[in-house]
Amino acid sequence: MKIETKCLHAGYTPKNTEPRVVPIVQSTTYVYDSTDDVAAVFDDPTKSLIYSRFENPTVMAVEEKINALEGGIGAMCTSSGQAASLLSLLNILKAGDSFISAATIYGGTINLFAFTLKKLGIECIFVDADAPEDEIRAAFKPNTKAVFGETLANPALTVFDIEKFARIAHDNGVPLIIDNTFPTPILCRPFEYGADIIVHSTTKYMDGHAVQGGGVIVDSGNFDWTNGKFPEFTEPDESYHGTIYTKQYGKAAYIVKARMQLMRDFGCYPAAQSAFYLNLGLETLPVRMERYCENALTAAKYLEANKHVQSVNYPGLESSKYHELAKKYMPKGTSGVISFSIKGGRSTAVKFMDSLKLASNEVHVADIRTCVLHPASATHRQLTDEQLVAAGIDGGLIRLSVGLENIDDILADLEQAFAALD
Repeated sequence: MKIETKCLHAGYTPKNTEPRVVPIVQSTTYVYDSTDDVAAVFDDPTKSLIYSRFENPTVMAVEEKINALEGGIGAMCTSSGQAASLLSLLNILKAGDSFISAATIYGGTINLFAFTLKKLGIECIFVDADAPEDEIRAAFKPNTKAVFGETLANPALTVFDIEKFARIAHDNGVPLIIDNTFPTPILCRPFEYGADIIVHSTTKYMDGHAVQGGGVIVDSGNFDWTNGKFPEFTEPDESYHGTIYTKQYGKAAYIVKARMQLMRDFGCYPAAQSAFYLNLGLETLPVRMERYCENALTAAKYLEANKHVQSVNYPGLESSKYHELAKKYMPKGTSGVISFSIKGGRSTAVKFMDSLKLASNEVHVADIRTCVLHPASATHRQLTDEQLVAAGIDGGLIRLSVGLENIDDILADLEQAFAALD
Protein backbone atom coordinates (compact mmCIF):
# COMPACT_ATOMS: atom_id res chain seq x y z
CA MET A 1 0.00 0.00 0.00
CA LYS A 2 1.75 3.10 -1.19
CA ILE A 3 1.35 6.44 0.53
CA GLU A 4 1.53 9.03 -2.22
CA THR A 5 3.86 12.02 -1.93
CA LYS A 6 0.81 14.27 -1.62
CA CYS A 7 0.66 13.09 1.99
CA LEU A 8 3.53 15.50 2.61
CA HIS A 9 0.95 18.27 2.74
CA ALA A 10 -0.23 16.80 6.03
CA GLY A 11 3.22 16.98 7.55
CA TYR A 12 3.92 13.26 7.20
CA THR A 13 7.33 12.42 5.72
CA PRO A 14 7.71 8.67 5.13
CA LYS A 15 11.15 7.10 4.84
CA ASN A 16 9.82 4.97 2.01
CA THR A 17 6.56 4.69 0.14
CA GLU A 18 5.51 1.29 1.45
CA PRO A 19 5.21 1.26 5.24
CA ARG A 20 4.28 -2.07 6.80
CA VAL A 21 1.40 -0.45 8.67
CA VAL A 22 -0.79 2.30 7.20
CA PRO A 23 0.07 5.42 9.25
CA ILE A 24 -2.60 7.44 11.03
CA VAL A 25 -2.45 10.98 9.63
CA GLN A 26 -4.31 12.67 12.47
CA SER A 27 -4.79 16.07 10.89
CA THR A 28 -7.68 18.21 9.72
CA THR A 29 -5.48 20.52 7.68
CA TYR A 30 -2.94 20.52 4.87
CA VAL A 31 -0.34 23.26 4.37
CA TYR A 32 0.51 24.80 0.98
CA ASP A 33 3.51 26.76 -0.20
CA SER A 34 1.49 29.62 -1.66
CA THR A 35 -1.96 30.99 -2.33
CA ASP A 36 -1.57 30.00 -5.96
CA ASP A 37 -1.01 26.39 -4.89
CA VAL A 38 -4.29 26.45 -2.96
CA ALA A 39 -6.12 27.89 -5.96
CA ALA A 40 -4.64 25.22 -8.22
CA VAL A 41 -5.97 22.44 -5.99
CA PHE A 42 -9.46 23.92 -6.04
CA ASP A 43 -9.24 24.01 -9.83
CA ASP A 44 -8.26 20.34 -9.93
CA PRO A 45 -8.82 18.51 -6.60
CA THR A 46 -6.98 15.43 -7.83
CA LYS A 47 -3.66 17.31 -7.63
CA SER A 48 -3.47 17.34 -3.83
CA LEU A 49 -5.49 17.27 -0.61
CA ILE A 50 -7.89 20.06 0.35
CA TYR A 51 -9.54 19.34 3.69
CA SER A 52 -10.22 16.33 5.88
CA ARG A 53 -13.98 16.67 5.55
CA PHE A 54 -13.62 14.75 2.31
CA GLU A 55 -10.08 13.40 2.06
CA ASN A 56 -7.35 12.15 4.38
CA PRO A 57 -4.16 10.18 3.56
CA THR A 58 -4.99 7.29 5.92
CA VAL A 59 -8.52 6.98 4.60
CA MET A 60 -7.31 7.29 1.02
CA ALA A 61 -4.88 4.41 1.52
CA VAL A 62 -7.80 2.23 2.61
CA GLU A 63 -9.92 3.49 -0.28
CA GLU A 64 -7.19 2.40 -2.68
CA LYS A 65 -7.08 -1.06 -1.08
CA ILE A 66 -10.85 -1.59 -1.30
CA ASN A 67 -10.87 -0.27 -4.85
CA ALA A 68 -8.18 -2.80 -5.77
CA LEU A 69 -10.16 -5.62 -4.14
CA GLU A 70 -13.29 -4.75 -6.14
CA GLY A 71 -11.41 -3.94 -9.35
CA GLY A 72 -12.72 -0.40 -9.75
CA ILE A 73 -11.36 2.93 -10.91
CA GLY A 74 -11.80 4.72 -7.60
CA ALA A 75 -13.40 4.53 -4.17
CA MET A 76 -14.65 6.89 -1.48
CA CYS A 77 -15.15 5.92 2.15
CA THR A 78 -18.06 7.23 4.19
CA SER A 79 -18.99 7.30 7.86
CA SER A 80 -21.52 4.45 7.49
CA GLY A 81 -23.00 2.03 5.01
CA GLN A 82 -26.21 4.03 4.97
CA ALA A 83 -24.24 7.13 4.00
CA ALA A 84 -22.63 5.16 1.17
CA SER A 85 -26.03 4.04 -0.15
CA LEU A 86 -27.41 7.56 0.13
CA LEU A 87 -24.54 9.30 -1.64
CA SER A 88 -24.31 6.63 -4.33
CA LEU A 89 -27.83 7.59 -5.38
CA LEU A 90 -27.77 11.34 -4.72
CA ASN A 91 -24.77 11.50 -7.02
CA ILE A 92 -27.17 10.50 -9.82
CA LEU A 93 -30.66 11.50 -8.70
CA LYS A 94 -32.44 14.78 -8.04
CA ALA A 95 -35.99 15.79 -7.08
CA GLY A 96 -38.39 14.47 -9.67
CA ASP A 97 -36.33 11.38 -10.49
CA SER A 98 -37.02 7.74 -9.65
CA PHE A 99 -34.98 4.58 -9.24
CA ILE A 100 -35.71 0.87 -8.96
CA SER A 101 -34.73 -1.28 -6.00
CA ALA A 102 -35.13 -4.92 -5.08
CA ALA A 103 -37.70 -5.28 -2.29
CA THR A 104 -35.50 -7.75 -0.39
CA ILE A 105 -32.95 -5.34 1.04
CA TYR A 106 -31.91 -4.24 4.51
CA GLY A 107 -34.76 -2.66 6.51
CA GLY A 108 -32.88 0.56 7.23
CA THR A 109 -32.23 0.97 3.51
CA ILE A 110 -35.90 0.39 2.75
CA ASN A 111 -36.74 3.20 5.17
CA LEU A 112 -34.12 5.46 3.55
CA PHE A 113 -35.49 4.76 0.08
CA ALA A 114 -39.23 4.70 0.80
CA PHE A 115 -39.50 7.60 3.24
CA THR A 116 -36.43 9.83 3.50
CA LEU A 117 -35.71 10.04 -0.23
CA LYS A 118 -39.43 10.50 -0.86
CA LYS A 119 -39.25 13.68 1.23
CA LEU A 120 -36.53 14.87 -1.14
CA GLY A 121 -38.77 14.26 -4.13
CA ILE A 122 -37.10 11.02 -5.23
CA GLU A 123 -39.29 7.98 -5.84
CA CYS A 124 -38.16 4.42 -5.16
CA ILE A 125 -39.94 1.74 -7.17
CA PHE A 126 -39.62 -1.58 -5.34
CA VAL A 127 -39.67 -4.76 -7.42
CA ASP A 128 -39.55 -8.48 -6.77
CA ALA A 129 -35.98 -9.35 -7.72
CA ASP A 130 -37.11 -12.84 -8.75
CA ALA A 131 -39.79 -11.51 -11.12
CA PRO A 132 -39.53 -12.15 -14.88
CA GLU A 133 -37.50 -9.61 -16.85
CA ASP A 134 -40.57 -8.22 -18.62
CA GLU A 135 -42.21 -7.42 -15.30
CA ILE A 136 -39.11 -5.64 -14.02
CA ARG A 137 -38.68 -3.70 -17.28
CA ALA A 138 -42.30 -2.54 -17.00
CA ALA A 139 -41.45 -0.81 -13.71
CA PHE A 140 -39.17 1.70 -15.44
CA LYS A 141 -40.38 5.24 -16.00
CA PRO A 142 -38.93 7.98 -18.22
CA ASN A 143 -37.38 9.55 -15.09
CA THR A 144 -35.83 6.32 -13.75
CA LYS A 145 -32.08 6.86 -13.30
CA ALA A 146 -30.67 3.82 -11.43
CA VAL A 147 -31.22 0.25 -10.24
CA PHE A 148 -30.21 -0.94 -6.75
CA GLY A 149 -29.88 -4.39 -5.20
CA GLU A 150 -27.98 -6.42 -2.58
CA THR A 151 -25.81 -9.33 -3.71
CA LEU A 152 -26.99 -11.24 -0.63
CA ALA A 153 -30.10 -9.67 0.88
CA ASN A 154 -30.13 -8.82 4.57
CA PRO A 155 -31.75 -10.79 6.21
CA ALA A 156 -33.70 -12.78 3.61
CA LEU A 157 -30.44 -14.19 2.12
CA THR A 158 -31.88 -14.09 -1.39
CA VAL A 159 -29.28 -13.96 -4.18
CA PHE A 160 -29.49 -11.04 -6.59
CA ASP A 161 -29.08 -11.99 -10.25
CA ILE A 162 -26.49 -9.34 -11.11
CA GLU A 163 -26.21 -10.14 -14.80
CA LYS A 164 -29.97 -10.04 -15.29
CA PHE A 165 -30.33 -6.66 -13.62
CA ALA A 166 -27.22 -5.24 -15.30
CA ARG A 167 -28.74 -6.16 -18.66
CA ILE A 168 -32.07 -4.57 -17.76
CA ALA A 169 -30.45 -1.45 -16.33
CA HIS A 170 -28.12 -0.93 -19.29
CA ASP A 171 -30.90 -1.52 -21.82
CA ASN A 172 -32.64 1.41 -20.12
CA GLY A 173 -29.49 3.55 -20.06
CA VAL A 174 -29.02 3.59 -16.28
CA PRO A 175 -26.35 2.20 -13.91
CA LEU A 176 -26.66 -0.80 -11.61
CA ILE A 177 -25.66 -0.17 -7.98
CA ILE A 178 -24.88 -3.26 -5.88
CA ASP A 179 -24.59 -3.49 -2.11
CA ASN A 180 -21.90 -6.16 -1.75
CA THR A 181 -21.62 -6.06 2.05
CA PHE A 182 -22.23 -9.71 2.91
CA PRO A 183 -20.12 -11.42 0.22
CA THR A 184 -17.32 -8.81 0.24
CA PRO A 185 -15.02 -8.86 -2.82
CA ILE A 186 -13.50 -12.07 -1.45
CA LEU A 187 -16.65 -14.02 -2.37
CA CYS A 188 -18.08 -11.89 -5.19
CA ARG A 189 -16.84 -9.10 -7.48
CA PRO A 190 -20.00 -7.58 -8.99
CA PHE A 191 -18.12 -5.51 -11.59
CA GLU A 192 -17.21 -8.75 -13.32
CA TYR A 193 -20.93 -9.41 -13.89
CA GLY A 194 -21.87 -5.95 -15.17
CA ALA A 195 -22.48 -3.87 -12.05
CA ASP A 196 -21.41 -0.22 -12.34
CA ILE A 197 -21.18 0.96 -8.72
CA ILE A 198 -20.63 -1.01 -5.51
CA VAL A 199 -21.40 0.05 -1.96
CA HIS A 200 -20.47 -1.62 1.31
CA SER A 201 -21.20 -1.22 4.95
CA THR A 202 -17.58 -1.68 6.03
CA THR A 203 -18.94 -1.95 9.59
CA LYS A 204 -19.62 -5.60 8.80
CA TYR A 205 -17.17 -8.20 7.46
CA MET A 206 -14.57 -5.73 6.23
CA ASP A 207 -14.08 -4.42 9.75
CA GLY A 208 -15.08 -7.71 11.34
CA HIS A 209 -14.44 -6.74 14.94
CA ALA A 210 -17.33 -4.36 15.72
CA VAL A 211 -14.98 -1.49 16.56
CA GLN A 212 -16.08 1.22 14.12
CA GLY A 213 -18.82 2.08 11.65
CA GLY A 214 -18.14 2.91 8.03
CA GLY A 215 -19.10 2.56 4.40
CA VAL A 216 -17.57 2.84 0.97
CA ILE A 217 -18.58 3.56 -2.63
CA VAL A 218 -16.56 1.98 -5.43
CA ASP A 219 -16.84 3.13 -9.04
CA SER A 220 -16.18 0.69 -11.89
CA GLY A 221 -15.45 3.51 -14.33
CA ASN A 222 -17.40 1.56 -16.97
CA PHE A 223 -20.74 3.38 -17.17
CA ASP A 224 -21.23 5.91 -19.96
CA TRP A 225 -22.44 9.09 -18.24
CA THR A 226 -22.56 10.86 -21.62
CA ASN A 227 -25.57 8.89 -22.87
CA GLY A 228 -27.86 11.93 -22.47
CA LYS A 229 -29.61 10.92 -19.24
CA PHE A 230 -27.14 12.52 -16.83
CA PRO A 231 -26.53 16.21 -17.62
CA GLU A 232 -25.04 16.77 -14.15
CA PHE A 233 -21.96 14.91 -15.40
CA THR A 234 -21.75 16.49 -18.84
CA GLU A 235 -22.75 20.10 -18.12
CA PRO A 236 -20.88 22.69 -16.02
CA ASP A 237 -21.27 22.26 -12.25
CA GLU A 238 -22.19 25.72 -10.98
CA SER A 239 -21.30 24.66 -7.44
CA TYR A 240 -17.73 23.89 -8.50
CA HIS A 241 -16.70 26.72 -10.81
CA GLY A 242 -18.12 25.15 -13.95
CA THR A 243 -16.35 21.79 -13.81
CA ILE A 244 -17.61 19.30 -16.39
CA TYR A 245 -16.86 15.96 -14.74
CA THR A 246 -16.88 13.71 -17.81
CA LYS A 247 -14.65 16.14 -19.71
CA GLN A 248 -12.12 16.72 -16.93
CA TYR A 249 -12.06 13.31 -15.23
CA GLY A 250 -13.19 10.85 -17.91
CA LYS A 251 -13.94 7.38 -16.53
CA ALA A 252 -13.51 8.65 -12.95
CA ALA A 253 -16.27 11.27 -13.37
CA TYR A 254 -18.70 9.55 -11.00
CA ILE A 255 -16.40 9.06 -8.04
CA VAL A 256 -14.75 12.49 -8.37
CA LYS A 257 -18.17 14.16 -8.46
CA ALA A 258 -19.26 12.17 -5.40
CA ARG A 259 -16.27 13.42 -3.42
CA MET A 260 -16.02 17.01 -4.61
CA GLN A 261 -19.73 17.76 -4.69
CA LEU A 262 -21.53 15.51 -2.20
CA MET A 263 -18.85 14.71 0.36
CA ARG A 264 -17.87 18.37 0.33
CA ASP A 265 -21.44 19.32 1.25
CA PHE A 266 -22.47 16.42 3.53
CA GLY A 267 -19.12 15.80 5.21
CA CYS A 268 -19.90 12.20 6.19
CA TYR A 269 -16.24 11.19 5.89
CA PRO A 270 -14.61 8.73 8.32
CA ALA A 271 -11.82 9.69 10.69
CA ALA A 272 -8.25 8.55 10.10
CA GLN A 273 -8.42 6.38 13.23
CA SER A 274 -11.49 4.59 11.85
CA ALA A 275 -9.70 3.90 8.58
CA PHE A 276 -6.74 2.50 10.49
CA TYR A 277 -9.01 0.00 12.28
CA LEU A 278 -10.76 -0.85 9.02
CA ASN A 279 -7.41 -1.60 7.38
CA LEU A 280 -6.59 -4.09 10.15
CA GLY A 281 -9.82 -5.90 9.36
CA LEU A 282 -9.08 -5.91 5.64
CA GLU A 283 -5.74 -7.57 6.25
CA THR A 284 -7.44 -10.71 7.62
CA LEU A 285 -10.53 -10.61 5.40
CA PRO A 286 -9.70 -13.56 3.08
CA VAL A 287 -8.96 -16.05 5.85
CA ARG A 288 -11.93 -14.87 7.92
CA MET A 289 -14.39 -15.19 5.03
CA GLU A 290 -13.26 -18.77 4.42
CA ARG A 291 -13.91 -19.68 8.08
CA TYR A 292 -17.26 -17.85 8.18
CA CYS A 293 -18.47 -19.82 5.16
CA GLU A 294 -17.33 -23.16 6.59
CA ASN A 295 -18.96 -22.57 9.98
CA ALA A 296 -22.17 -21.21 8.48
CA LEU A 297 -22.67 -24.10 6.09
CA THR A 298 -22.28 -26.59 8.93
CA ALA A 299 -24.69 -24.60 11.12
CA ALA A 300 -27.21 -24.29 8.26
CA LYS A 301 -27.23 -28.05 7.73
CA TYR A 302 -27.78 -28.56 11.45
CA LEU A 303 -30.69 -26.09 11.47
CA GLU A 304 -32.24 -27.66 8.39
CA ALA A 305 -32.44 -31.00 10.21
CA ASN A 306 -33.78 -29.58 13.50
CA LYS A 307 -37.39 -30.38 14.37
CA HIS A 308 -38.07 -26.87 15.70
CA VAL A 309 -37.06 -25.15 12.47
CA GLN A 310 -39.65 -24.43 9.83
CA SER A 311 -37.29 -23.18 7.11
CA VAL A 312 -33.68 -22.15 6.55
CA ASN A 313 -32.46 -19.46 4.18
CA TYR A 314 -28.84 -20.07 3.24
CA PRO A 315 -27.83 -20.18 -0.42
CA GLY A 316 -24.96 -22.54 0.36
CA LEU A 317 -27.49 -25.31 1.03
CA GLU A 318 -28.29 -27.51 -1.94
CA SER A 319 -31.97 -27.26 -1.00
CA SER A 320 -31.95 -23.46 -1.41
CA LYS A 321 -33.80 -22.06 -4.43
CA TYR A 322 -30.84 -19.71 -4.84
CA HIS A 323 -28.17 -22.42 -4.73
CA GLU A 324 -27.40 -22.33 -8.45
CA LEU A 325 -27.23 -18.54 -8.52
CA ALA A 326 -24.98 -18.66 -5.47
CA LYS A 327 -22.61 -21.09 -7.21
CA LYS A 328 -22.48 -18.70 -10.17
CA TYR A 329 -21.79 -15.49 -8.27
CA MET A 330 -20.24 -16.80 -5.05
CA PRO A 331 -18.47 -20.10 -5.79
CA LYS A 332 -16.24 -19.77 -2.72
CA GLY A 333 -19.14 -19.54 -0.27
CA THR A 334 -22.11 -17.44 0.76
CA SER A 335 -20.91 -15.64 3.92
CA GLY A 336 -21.57 -16.46 7.54
CA VAL A 337 -25.13 -15.13 7.76
CA ILE A 338 -28.12 -17.47 7.96
CA SER A 339 -31.79 -16.66 8.42
CA PHE A 340 -34.20 -19.29 9.65
CA SER A 341 -37.79 -19.43 10.87
CA ILE A 342 -38.74 -21.23 14.04
CA LYS A 343 -42.05 -23.04 14.35
CA GLY A 344 -44.34 -21.17 16.72
CA GLY A 345 -43.70 -17.68 15.44
CA ARG A 346 -42.49 -14.59 17.27
CA SER A 347 -42.87 -15.77 20.89
CA THR A 348 -40.98 -19.01 20.26
CA ALA A 349 -38.24 -17.18 18.35
CA VAL A 350 -37.78 -14.75 21.23
CA LYS A 351 -37.61 -17.59 23.78
CA PHE A 352 -35.00 -19.40 21.70
CA MET A 353 -32.85 -16.30 21.29
CA ASP A 354 -33.04 -15.43 24.97
CA SER A 355 -31.84 -18.95 25.77
CA LEU A 356 -28.60 -18.64 23.80
CA LYS A 357 -25.42 -18.31 25.86
CA LEU A 358 -22.49 -18.09 23.42
CA ALA A 359 -24.34 -16.12 20.74
CA SER A 360 -25.02 -12.49 21.56
CA ASN A 361 -28.43 -10.90 20.99
CA GLU A 362 -27.41 -7.63 19.38
CA VAL A 363 -28.08 -5.18 16.57
CA HIS A 364 -25.10 -6.20 14.50
CA VAL A 365 -24.07 -8.78 11.96
CA ALA A 366 -20.95 -10.12 10.25
CA ASP A 367 -18.80 -10.02 13.38
CA ILE A 368 -16.03 -12.38 14.49
CA ARG A 369 -18.42 -13.35 17.30
CA THR A 370 -21.65 -15.27 16.72
CA CYS A 371 -24.71 -13.07 17.16
CA VAL A 372 -28.45 -13.20 16.54
CA LEU A 373 -31.20 -10.71 15.82
CA HIS A 374 -34.98 -10.79 15.48
CA PRO A 375 -35.48 -8.57 12.39
CA ALA A 376 -39.22 -8.01 12.85
CA SER A 377 -38.53 -6.54 16.29
CA ALA A 378 -35.40 -4.59 15.39
CA THR A 379 -33.89 -3.70 12.01
CA HIS A 380 -37.20 -4.09 10.15
CA ARG A 381 -39.49 -2.92 12.96
CA GLN A 382 -40.54 0.19 11.03
CA LEU A 383 -41.82 -1.82 8.05
CA THR A 384 -45.50 -2.49 7.44
CA ASP A 385 -46.78 -6.07 7.39
CA GLU A 386 -46.84 -5.90 3.59
CA GLN A 387 -43.24 -4.65 3.46
CA LEU A 388 -42.15 -7.40 5.86
CA VAL A 389 -43.62 -10.03 3.56
CA ALA A 390 -41.96 -8.42 0.52
CA ALA A 391 -38.65 -8.42 2.39
CA GLY A 392 -39.02 -12.13 3.15
CA ILE A 393 -39.54 -11.68 6.90
CA ASP A 394 -42.02 -13.28 9.28
CA GLY A 395 -42.42 -13.19 13.06
CA GLY A 396 -40.46 -16.40 13.56
CA LEU A 397 -37.49 -15.32 11.45
CA ILE A 398 -34.10 -15.15 13.17
CA ARG A 399 -30.92 -13.80 11.62
CA LEU A 400 -27.95 -15.84 12.78
CA SER A 401 -24.51 -14.42 12.08
CA VAL A 402 -22.08 -17.29 12.58
CA GLY A 403 -18.75 -16.18 13.99
CA LEU A 404 -15.26 -17.62 14.11
CA GLU A 405 -15.66 -19.67 17.27
CA ASN A 406 -15.16 -23.43 17.17
CA ILE A 407 -18.12 -24.84 15.26
CA ASP A 408 -18.73 -27.47 17.96
CA ASP A 409 -19.26 -24.69 20.49
CA ILE A 410 -21.64 -22.86 18.16
CA LEU A 411 -23.71 -26.00 17.57
CA ALA A 412 -23.76 -26.82 21.29
CA ASP A 413 -25.16 -23.36 22.03
CA LEU A 414 -27.89 -23.79 19.43
CA GLU A 415 -28.69 -27.25 20.78
CA GLN A 416 -29.16 -26.11 24.37
CA ALA A 417 -31.33 -23.17 23.25
CA PHE A 418 -33.57 -25.52 21.23
CA ALA A 419 -33.76 -27.82 24.26
CA ALA A 420 -35.34 -24.92 26.18
CA LEU A 421 -38.27 -25.05 23.76
CA ASP A 422 -39.14 -28.68 24.57
